Amino acid sequence: MEVMTTRPAQRRQLPNSPFKIPSEPRIERFALEDRVNHDTYGLGRVISTEEGAVTVDFGSQPRRIVSPYHGLAKL
Repeated sequence: MEVMTTRPAQRRQLPNSPFKIPSEPRIERFALEDRVNHDTYGLGRVISTEEGAVTVDFGSQPRRIVSPYHGLAKL
């Protein structure tokens, strides 16, 4: 006797559905000299960028913030 396993079909998401599948968060890109605001450290300026991290001068001391940059927003 052969056992057949089937998976349920993927359900189609309607564009106006209130039960949308969450999309991946968009990771913001920062450039040198960008003015930024951080939830904890306050206002600052980007002084260095690298793959997956930025260094921001918040006045009192520079801080390295890694991707996905939680709490950091471009002004």
